[in-house]
Amino acid sequence: MRAADLFEQGMRQSKVAEALGVTPQAVSLWRRAWAEGGRQALLSKGPGGSSYLTAGQEGELDGLLRAGPAAYGWDDQRWTLARVGVLIEERFQVRYEISGVWRLLDRLGWSWQVPRVRAVERNEEEIAAWRTETWPAASHPRRSSRVEGGSASRTKPGPG
Repeated sequence: MRAADLFEQGMRQSKVAEALGVTPQAVSLWRRAWAEGGRQALLSKGPGGSSYLTAGQEGELDGLLRAGPAAYGWDDQRWTLARVGVLIEERFQVRYEISGVWRLLDRLGWSWQVPRVRAVERNEEEIAAWRTETWPAASHPRRSSRVEGGSASRTKPGPG
């Protein structure tokens, strides 16, 4: 309403922005609304919505997420933000940006961290075999700091 008072006094938009500590773009929007609908157009329309989903839908989503991605056709047990967004859109016909999915999941208590429960597909024997057979072959042993017959540098050959 302070902006409306200043508009009525004929103050320029840039001065209104400066006086109220807001951006000129905000003042421009307020002035347009004031010009079209008067003071009534500047009244608050209530608190902004914190979610596109109702509280009941958020509770339902939490249950859907607990069923796991495999229940909805994905091959593994990883919920990605994109997958959750697809689930929300298919189930509730509401589209979220990736950042909105992130905030929604945070509000519901979900995090990016590894789940406490081990995956059903986990095979301890295969993991042990990978650690003893595959990993040693894949990891590169350190090169000796002493290279006989030349320099360790690839671009500067040793004497010879």
